Amino acid sequence: MMKKILKKIAKIPVLSLYHLLILIYRIDRKIILFESNLGRNYSGNPRFIYEEMVARGLDKKYQCYFILEDGTTKLPGNARKIKRISLPYFNLFAKAGFWVSDTRMPSYLIKRKNTIYLQTWHGTPLKRLALDMFDVKMEGEESFATYKKEFIKNSRTWDYLISQNLYSTKIFRRAFAYGKEILEIGYPRNDLLINNNNEAEISKIKDKLKLPQDKKIILYAPTWRDNEYCGPQQYKFGAPIDYSYLKKELSKDYIILLKAHYLVSEQIDFSQYQGFLYQFGASFDIAELYLISDLLVTDYSSVMFDYSLLRRPMIFYTYDLENYRDNLRGFYFDLEKEAPGPVVTTTKQLVTEILNNDYDKYQLKYDTFRTKYNHADQGEASKTVVDLIISHGGTNN
Repeated sequence: MMKKILKKIAKIPVLSLYHLLILIYRIDRKIILFESNLGRNYSGNPRFIYEEMVARGLDKKYQCYFILEDGTTKLPGNARKIKRISLPYFNLFAKAGFWVSDTRMPSYLIKRKNTIYLQTWHGTPLKRLALDMFDVKMEGEESFATYKKEFIKNSRTWDYLISQNLYSTKIFRRAFAYGKEILEIGYPRNDLLINNNNEAEISKIKDKLKLPQDKKIILYAPTWRDNEYCGPQQYKFGAPIDYSYLKKELSKDYIILLKAHYLVSEQIDFSQYQGFLYQFGASFDIAELYLISDLLVTDYSSVMFDYSLLRRPMIFYTYDLENYRDNLRGFYFDLEKEAPGPVVTTTKQLVTEILNNDYDKYQLKYDTFRTKYNHADQGEASKTVVDLIISHGGTNN
């Protein structure tokens, strides 16, 4: 009899089965689902919230799951890995008491009344977001009207939203059409930058990554371009940099760590720069790369707001500034005026600024930048979020 029942269940389409499970299950606040970067890696705010739970032994009291496409990733504590859009995935989403994510959940997931959805988000914005955008050029979006409608529908399922600063809080309210509670506490992922910024931790990470201890480290972390894509949510790496020139001018004293945005899927062969350029893929968390680098090179990425916590030099390589600002996204503030470091547009200018190391003249702008964007980061955001989870209890509803 049971075999016949199982055979019938197996023929039910997965979404129909998911909807059936929603009707059957009660919500279990002991089940917590974490996801970062659409399941592409174990990183960001969800990672550090979970690791705070591990530090407190709460991974033994709660059933923690990480939605991960990469089955080889090793997780600390007792969390289990779940593949996206699998039967276990839908089974857990039908009954989980907490969702913790730094990006929007897919529209086919139904957020139940007694489930707590904590949207951690993933950065302070320079470029326009969501409803503040003038148009949408991202592959896979049918129209700007549809994009906005779906975004509003999604943001209304969030119960809490984390903000890094007052500036972001004001933008999030409008751009996300969000009316519930905003936790203006800084980002959990940045606790590491405040609490582990010391020589011993930095040396340990360099050893783990097999990086030379005697070279200065440049972290190059650009964002993606909405109109340069390979497919839906898969983007190209199109930065026009002369890496041979960089190697010629800098390799004596520097190495470069290249960390593309997690949406960039294009693979480029950098093997000819081995020993000088080290590439880190989408599955690697950028937080440790911040910590070990002496200098950040970026463009319009929100990495600038996190990295400024370290009070280290930044250079802004903005080869397509006018097009990106005026045609692709638009900015919330004038980058050239507020940037706490030089803004350059060519490889030669970039090398000149790296070698000059004349950053004293940017200290006033740097202090102003930090006051505006780093005031909430105090190294305790993860603790605050875990306290919130505990406050919601661990019962069935």
